[in-house]
Amino acid sequence: MSKKDTLLYATERFTKKYEKETVFLSKNGHPLPNRAEIIDIIRELKSIIFPGYFGEDSMLFIEPDYYVGYRLNKIYDRLKKQICIALSYNEIKCEKKQYEECAEVVCDTFFRKLPEVQETLLKDLQAGFDGDPAAGSKEEIIFSYPGLFAIYVYRMAHILYKENVPFIPRIMSEYAHGRTGIDINPGAEIGEYFFIDHGTGIVIGETTVIGNHVKLYQGVTLGALSTRKGQELAGIKRHPTIQDHVTIYSNSSVLGGDTVIGENTIIGGNTFITESIPANSKVSAKSPELVIQEEHQQKQKTMLW
Repeated sequence: MSKKDTLLYATERFTKKYEKETVFLSKNGHPLPNRAEIIDIIRELKSIIFPGYFGEDSMLFIEPDYYVGYRLNKIYDRLKKQICIALSYNEIKCEKKQYEECAEVVCDTFFRKLPEVQETLLKDLQAGFDGDPAAGSKEEIIFSYPGLFAIYVYRMAHILYKENVPFIPRIMSEYAHGRTGIDINPGAEIGEYFFIDHGTGIVIGETTVIGNHVKLYQGVTLGALSTRKGQELAGIKRHPTIQDHVTIYSNSSVLGGDTVIGENTIIGGNTFITESIPANSKVSAKSPELVIQEEHQQKQKTMLW
């Protein structure tokens, strides 16, 4: 069989599947949001929330009002366009003008809340500095800590999630997930002074509620007890509630919508929790017995490895 015949065969099979499978292509010609554009918006907003850290611009020091206003104006227009696309894809019966009006309302809410988000992120930054003796400075945390970056993206995405914007909040959160290994669903409710130490492998489910001054270590899962019913569980509280001043150490799982971890509680590493824990508790898993053999005399290196 020739190259031409092979490619024609594959092309025909693909195009027939496009016609039958509704998940392919777009609904009635409506495009999907541009993932690269949304990610770039997240990057651009970092330079507003943490000025001077991500890119240099002399106007920031000469005319900060001009610098911020100019950049916010551009980001506003770009985000509004993507929100309009997302709304029109999900609700194709509306008129184009309605989508644009709804997108403008969402953008107004989003940009009015940005100063408040910056204040909350500064508290998260303080929590990171206070909670990590290895942190040389707050500047080091802003520059390099994956936990703060994941929290930053979550707090942006959460605003859009609360405004019922489709696609975009999850695109944002999955971008942070891919970069950091930290998976925070934009629907989670997270309080102030939130700190993620190390971070890799952390999962925070959609209906999780987290209070103030909570610290999580790597590998922690705040998840659902069971998802076998699939879409029937949509909108139901299925993830735990973590109250104020709780620390959860590495590789621990707290599961279930009725599970509440009381305030001032410490959850030790490698624990598996499916029921509520009262306030002021300390939970730990019983360590397995360690067996340490005495050193063998005159062992060759090849026998040790």
